[in-house]
Order: sequence, then structure tokens, then C-alpha cells
Amino acid sequence: MKYSRLIAGTMTWGSWGKQLSNKEMEALINFCVSNRITTFDHADIYGAYTTEADFGKALTGSSIKREDIQLISKCGIQEQCGDRKNNRVKHYNYSKEYIIGSVEDSLKHLETEYLDLLLLHRPSPLMVAEDIAEAITILKKDGKIRDFGVSNFTPSQMDMIGLRMDIDVNQIEFSLTEHSAMYNGTLDFMMTSGIKPMAWSPLGSVFKDDNEQTRRIHKQLGELMDKYNATEDQLLLAWILKHPSGIHPVIGTTTEKRLKLAVEAAKIELELEDWFLILLAAQGHNVP
Repeated sequence: MKYSRLIAGTMTWGSWGKQLSNKEMEALINFCVSNRITTFDHADIYGAYTTEADFGKALTGSSIKREDIQLISKCGIQEQCGDRKNNRVKHYNYSKEYIIGSVEDSLKHLETEYLDLLLLHRPSPLMVAEDIAEAITILKKDGKIRDFGVSNFTPSQMDMIGLRMDIDVNQIEFSLTEHSAMYNGTLDFMMTSGIKPMAWSPLGSVFKDDNEQTRRIHKQLGELMDKYNATEDQLLLAWILKHPSGIHPVIGTTTEKRLKLAVEAAKIELELEDWFLILLAAQGHNVP
């Protein structure tokens, strides 16, 4: 695989979350790699456009070789924060010049010569596929990116972009409590087209909300924990990992214990009926 089975999401590593110090970030990078999490998911916007630079400094101070890890970043969102407070409104920009400039900024901040994967962060109503294709062609030719993908794109949006260039990845929201991609054609399209899915927020709202759905889920997971010698969050990840599209969950935690549990979840093979029992708990009804 080009990317580790589980991916470390860095969104909360910096000022948007844990505010890790340089030493703490360096230690977390080393811990991830030593536990077979070698892919790190970034976006230029994380930490109000500061987390990439924080990570780059920590990576430079670590003993990790660049060729032993994979760096992902996303571009396109223009937010009203950080050094872009002069933006009059949050918007998306996918002009050729903007995409190339964003990648060059990410490379400088991450202190690397290339990205393993560049993603367009969110689809824009004004994106022009030919402009995007031209930018990606230049970036690949110059060796600044290796793979190209999208994030939060629908099948029709992937089709529009994919007619002009190859899409390697689509990073979507996917979890037990947000599994519409299984039914709206998104995952079907990706499997048919050879596009690898990555999933952000893979634990969904199970531990965030207290409602009828999450109570059903907790009850069902509780009944399976002893059988699989697993925690609830491990079973949620195992449920995602069983999907035949080969989804790579993006894990947002910075806690070493939870990261280790997540890695071990990849060893769990849910029985067929147990997978459907968990789906039943989420939907509140049997499949048709």
C-alpha cells in the first residue's frame, strides 16, 4: 500500500486543538511511525495556516527519514483567519496559480521537497477541471507531488475532474453514524474507478452524542466486546475496515494509548452477521 492502513490526522495537533510543543509533536511523530502509522494527513488551513510549519519543524528534529513516511496535504479553502484575515468571505480557490502556490507553501512549511498526495479540500461550484489538470500536470512534472486526489467530492464531481486527470484518492466523511457513502453511489463509484477512499471522523458521533441511535450502538458494541476482546472504538474501526473498498481511516487522536488501540483494530475481522448487527444498531432497522 502507498499509505499506512491507518492515517494520522494532524488537524488538532496545533493551535486548533492540543497545541503540542515542538518536542511533543516530535515524540508523537516518532510514536506513530514506530506503530506502523506512517502517513500523516495535513491541510494548509489547519491551525489557521500554522500546523504544517509546526509539524515541519518537529519532523526535521526527529530521526525519521522522509522516504519512510507519507505526507498528505489539502488546498483550496480560503478562510478568514491567520495570515488571511483580509479575506472578505470564506471561499474556495482552484485557479492554476493558487493550487501551485499553495503546494509550494506547504512544501516550505513541511520542510520537504514533495507531497505524497495533494487533495482538493472541498468541491467548489466555480472549479474548472482544465485549470486544475494543468496545475496538477505541472506539479507532477516538477516532482512536487506524487499523487493527486480530492476530498468530500460526489461521484459526479469526481467524474468531471477524472475525465481530465487520474484521481488516486477521495477523502470523505465516513463512519457508522455517517455511512451514506455506501448508499449514494460514492463508494461504488470509487471502487469502479480505482479511487482509494480515506475516511475522516471515522468514529462519527458515537462518543459525542447521547441519543437513541448512539445508545443502540453502545448496547450492540457492548455485546460484542468480549467476543472480539476489543474496545468500542476498535469495533467501530473494524466495521469500517471490513468494507471491500479498502477504506483508510484518518485517526484524529493525539493520545498514544488510543493510537495503539487503533492500530490493533486492523487485526480484527468481524464476522459477517456481526457487521450487519452493528449496522442494524446504527440504522434502527434491518436491511431491506
